[in-house]
Amino acid sequence: MRLVHAADLHLDSPLLGLSRLADSDLAATLRRATRRACENLVDLCVAERADALLLAGDVYDGNWRDYATGAFFVRQLSRLHDEGIPVFLINGNHDAESEITRSLRLPPNVHRLATDRPETVVLDEVGLAVHGQGFATRAVLENLVPAYPDRLPGLVNVGLLHTSVTGAEGHDSYAPCTPEDLERCRYEYFALGHVHDRRVVADGEHVAAFSGNLQGRHPREPGAKGATVVEVEPGGRAQLRHEVCDVARWTHIRLDVSGLGDADEVLDALDGRLRDVGLEAGSRPVAARVTLDGATAAAPALLDAEWLRAEIDIVAEKSGAVVETVRNRTRSPRAAAAQAAVDEELAGAVAAAAERLVADPSQVEAMVAPLEREVGRRLRGAGLDLRDHAGLAALARRAEEELRARLAGSG
Repeated sequence: MRLVHAADLHLDSPLLGLSRLADSDLAATLRRATRRACENLVDLCVAERADALLLAGDVYDGNWRDYATGAFFVRQLSRLHDEGIPVFLINGNHDAESEITRSLRLPPNVHRLATDRPETVVLDEVGLAVHGQGFATRAVLENLVPAYPDRLPGLVNVGLLHTSVTGAEGHDSYAPCTPEDLERCRYEYFALGHVHDRRVVADGEHVAAFSGNLQGRHPREPGAKGATVVEVEPGGRAQLRHEVCDVARWTHIRLDVSGLGDADEVLDALDGRLRDVGLEAGSRPVAARVTLDGATAAAPALLDAEWLRAEIDIVAEKSGAVVETVRNRTRSPRAAAAQAAVDEELAGAVAAAAERLVADPSQVEAMVAPLEREVGRRLRGAGLDLRDHAGLAALARRAEEELRARLAGSG
């Protein structure tokens, strides 16, 4: 049996950082990217002759009221109906607050599983049993897995769940569970959603995995994105294969310039990294965030931010990339020596405070609430969403880095 597992489509999600892209064509491509990635997902299901598509939540992006988004999704599901491919989906935390989710009529090939209890849908014609429960509200804080039903013998049993499992940086802790909880269900495969990175959380006899999202939406979602093709038979171990569905790619190049002698060497090293990223992306456009870090004699020459950005744009253009942001954290060897001498106890306290904020971004949200009320809309237009927990966690990390640099006297 061949299944396709996808999650976190976030159709028509307002992508962050587009205002910082000088290339208007790339910005336009990224605005359409989630829809085109969804079309690629449907094409994949057809090309693979999939027995079913599994959607593990967050088709939509919160309280999004544009019904054209829903109509687009229904058209894609209808394409699968015409190909005879059934679809199983559950509500994620974003779907639970979406008006579109509650009002759209879905084609007859689509099975949306219950939100008040785990539900099982059996397709005898293909020998498949799908067990799952969606979110009735945005914040589901209890472990749903213990209530999932026993596997049905003689069938391929698949679980659908939107969850953080044991936790993931930048993601709210929803429907938490452990890999052992998932394995105890003894399903051939558990298709997970919510975490946007592709990862396997149980790789023994009973496999459980996140497919990641279909399309990166900002620099904190870098690299290839897509869906997971699952080959499995009753009682057998699932075999997974990742297939790319994205149409544009974000990357964050963190370049350690330690020991490089001058600005030309720094730019040459960056050129090599950007060329590698371009080769990996193929024909897809690339938006790059660049961070330069390390102790180098070139640090004084890199202090001119306008000159540095212009030079980096020229280097990026040669590899077909567009630069979103440049962060210069280089320092002279003398300043680096001072940073190494920072009191270890104080540095540890700074790191511990940052870890607490990253683990619970709601604390940062409370801190910036006055800013959100006053200038939140304006900041979102500039690419900074103070309501985005992943972004707030990244801000906490950046604050830690900046504070440690200032303590060392280099900032």
